Amino acid sequence: MRYYLIAGEASGDLHASRLMMQLREADPEAHFRFYGGDAMRAVGGELVRHYSTMAYMGFVQVAMHLDEILENMSDCKSDIAKWQPDAIILIDYPGFNLSIAKWAHKHLPGTKVCYYISPKIWAWKSYRLKSIRRYVDLMLSILPFEVDWYAERGYTVNYVGNPTVDELHPLLATPKAADAEKYVLLVPGSRRAEVRDNLRVMLAATQGMGPRIIAGAPGLEPSFYDEVLEKCGLDSADVQVRFNQTHQLMRHAQVAAVTSGTATLEAAYLDCPQVVCYNFKGGMVVYNAMKLALRAIRYVSLVNLLLYGVTGDKSLPDERHAAVCELLGPYLNARTLREQLAKIWDDNSPSRIEMLRNYATMRERLGEPGAPQRAAKAILELLNNKRKQ
Repeated sequence: MRYYLIAGEASGDLHASRLMMQLREADPEAHFRFYGGDAMRAVGGELVRHYSTMAYMGFVQVAMHLDEILENMSDCKSDIAKWQPDAIILIDYPGFNLSIAKWAHKHLPGTKVCYYISPKIWAWKSYRLKSIRRYVDLMLSILPFEVDWYAERGYTVNYVGNPTVDELHPLLATPKAADAEKYVLLVPGSRRAEVRDNLRVMLAATQGMGPRIIAGAPGLEPSFYDEVLEKCGLDSADVQVRFNQTHQLMRHAQVAAVTSGTATLEAAYLDCPQVVCYNFKGGMVVYNAMKLALRAIRYVSLVNLLLYGVTGDKSLPDERHAAVCELLGPYLNARTLREQLAKIWDDNSPSRIEMLRNYATMRERLGEPGAPQRAAKAILELLNNKRKQ
């Protein structure tokens, strides 16, 4: 069968590649065409467009590149129409992917639309549930609390487990090097703008704490990090940048400053004590506007959401005193980040011990490995049922 996949960022590229492997194993006649990245290309099939040319984030960036985004969307629809896939598999990236789902529902009635990794509509833009009901044939969730959230609104989703478990479970068995030099890991994100904004604060906060290593994003080139370091008065002699080693670095880092996103979940799964960061301009005005927009939830990091659930309950600890500390917007500066990292630096510190205890609870809630296999099975069952009708 023919599968058209769309992933718009690095984590989606990785998760989609694992799903493709399982689809190919279950369906030897599988053919792939996709918007994605290097991980998907390594599995095989035709890469139509790399996600690095599509990764725009936030209102300003989207507005500045609107013509390019619309052109990408138009090209994608034309390509799908020519290829006539049996299934379109959407991976997160909701602004783009829900538009594709709506178009496919109207123009390709014989093609099934599957969504692997539900968009985070429980956090904001819950109105998108209407589009999901109408245009998505199969929703596959990777976060256990999403099942109840959707069920309360009369929609059924299939929790298949979390692909992070599959990717990281073998590494969890690797013991930490007891005698190795302690280092600080900086994970500033995967998009150029967020890396620039977050990394400069991370670098200032960790000056003098020990060796520092930056986890380079797969879609960014080494010269980009050299430019950022140069603007901060640093170079590769002061701070290392390593690519394709993020998980190994998380497993052995003493502490990490991690930009909010999938990486916070990965760090937690690998028992890496962390402070969650997200830098944005606008001070308290923008921060309060963000809190209002996200009033349905109490936290932004997946770690805290998995531990406390999707709720805006004010009786829960605020984001700076939760299981992992979230420093967002005006609360993120060099002094506060350094203070929070210092709290979890020592192996026997109460804050570090409590954080690791919470990590164990989170892993238990995520469940066992097997997410890509279960997702592939659900997609094939949908397609086989279509053939029988």
